[in-house]
Amino acid sequence: MNTSSSSRLALRLLAAAAGLVAWWLLYRNLAALARWLTYSLAGLIHGTALGAAVEFFAYEAPKVLLLLVLVVFGVGVIRTFFTPDRTRRLLAGRRESAGNVLAALLGVVTPFCSCSAVPLFIGFVTAGVPLGVTFSFLISAPMVNEVALVLLFGLFGWKVAMLYLGTGLAVAIVAGWTLGRLRLEKHVEPWVYETGGSDGAGGSAGGLPWNERLRAGFTAVREIVGRVWPFVLIGIAVGAGIHGYVPENFMASIMGREAWWSVPLAVLIGVPMYSNAAGIIPVVQALLGKGAALGTVLAFMMSVIGLSLPEAIILRQVLKPRLIATFFGVVASGILLVGYLFNLVF
Repeated sequence: MNTSSSSRLALRLLAAAAGLVAWWLLYRNLAALARWLTYSLAGLIHGTALGAAVEFFAYEAPKVLLLLVLVVFGVGVIRTFFTPDRTRRLLAGRRESAGNVLAALLGVVTPFCSCSAVPLFIGFVTAGVPLGVTFSFLISAPMVNEVALVLLFGLFGWKVAMLYLGTGLAVAIVAGWTLGRLRLEKHVEPWVYETGGSDGAGGSAGGLPWNERLRAGFTAVREIVGRVWPFVLIGIAVGAGIHGYVPENFMASIMGREAWWSVPLAVLIGVPMYSNAAGIIPVVQALLGKGAALGTVLAFMMSVIGLSLPEAIILRQVLKPRLIATFFGVVASGILLVGYLFNLVF
């Protein structure tokens, strides 16, 4: 390595380290910063619908963007080790159904919301992982993670937590496998595959210098985050409005066990919203306390954290409308089955 290359590597390492420290300091203080911006700087009143909506946006918007930057940078670096051809060779001989299972299990240990899981989805597609397998990850990562399981265990006991784990994984695996059988690769936007084609396809991924790997990470942030950030803010703004202005009493009144339409209605209401497991599970507890049925409420929760409007807006930059609609339809069908199952068992 010559002096010029060493200097560039040192500068990029320094920039990455400084960025990581700044990222961590900002991320860990987001909640306090959002409260200060909402109630001290803006002067809004705590407990009002407007205050709740603004606080939600002030917290979730930077959180999602910070996660996007971190995940996109990491995936950009990791992808330099796996060219599309190399990844296909690693997957050769494996049945796609096994890939769906592995991807769903990987999603359990990656606590990303539906929006921040999208960069990993892009990385999987551009690396040559089958589309159905990538969907299994995209479904599992936000819907079934350790945060959700720990909160469910603490609030409802191990039976509910384990049933949620099993049914959530089943939805991710079966939905991903189903989407893979439909052969919808042509409905992925062409730029995604073009991005993958430039990641070291012409050389040895293992021999690429670290200077180039870090550059690939920064380039991925500039290209991907630069493309999707306006849509992230628009989607979260819509979710913030719903979060602040839709009353819980109204939600609980239509989530009873008796009406067959309560589960699909809960899913339809949940999809436009946006939250993560930590944010929505306390709402689930409140709804249950007001008499809502467990299966109906959990179907609502799964639709909020697994199928969100911001996710659809971001995915539109990656997938064509037909594939997005098919993805939402298949996953929503699985969530409906889970809701009815919980209502029968509990």
